[in-house]
Amino acid sequence: MKKKLIFGFFFMLILCNYSYASLWDVVKETLNTINTARPAESKIDLGLKEALSVGIKNSITYLARTDGYFANQAVKILLPEEVRKTEKVLRGIGFGPQLDEFTLSMNRAAEKAAPLAADIFSAAITEMSFDDANRILRGGNTAATDYLKNKTYNKLLELFQPAVRQAMNEFNVTQQYDAINTKLQALPLIGKVLNLDVNNYVASKALDGLFYTLGKEETKIRTNPSARVTELLKEVFK
Repeated sequence: MKKKLIFGFFFMLILCNYSYASLWDVVKETLNTINTARPAESKIDLGLKEALSVGIKNSITYLARTDGYFANQAVKILLPEEVRKTEKVLRGIGFGPQLDEFTLSMNRAAEKAAPLAADIFSAAITEMSFDDANRILRGGNTAATDYLKNKTYNKLLELFQPAVRQAMNEFNVTQQYDAINTKLQALPLIGKVLNLDVNNYVASKALDGLFYTLGKEETKIRTNPSARVTELLKEVFK
């Protein structure tokens, strides 16, 4: 592309009797425009990706610790809605401890699986284009998080489920859910069977918690200079 531009200008010199000095000034100006456009584009693109990377790292570090999900009411995984509808009855017949243990086990599984989301998120971030980054930079405080969630949620959920399933096995989540289901079927006047994909439920709630926390981290980077922990972040979000 540069060679064609240079050749074109020299061709114009022959036709229009340009002086060497004036033509070379035009050539340099044109090449400078080409050379400086790309770093500017790259800086915005890399800055947004770095903001997401830093946010994801902080989010995972926070959520992966003990009680990262369980003690945070904003992201805590609650009993599935169908179970909550019968919670009063189940607790009334002494099944409360099992419900509490089931709730705890779902959150422990999410905390265990959280670090395994890092590579999945990183792969999704690399697909962000410059045009996307440019719009996101001018967006709201959670624009990057919202973009990532809207564009990749279903794919991330699919990839995240095996990690969650592995963690659920460690904490016997499915077995506890099955015990609740069996108890409900045996109750007079209820006798209902829960039809819930518990792995999908825990994985989606865990992922929702990650996105929620990521949004908080992005907001910090955008609004709090002390959260811009790299030179690139300081420059892009100044």
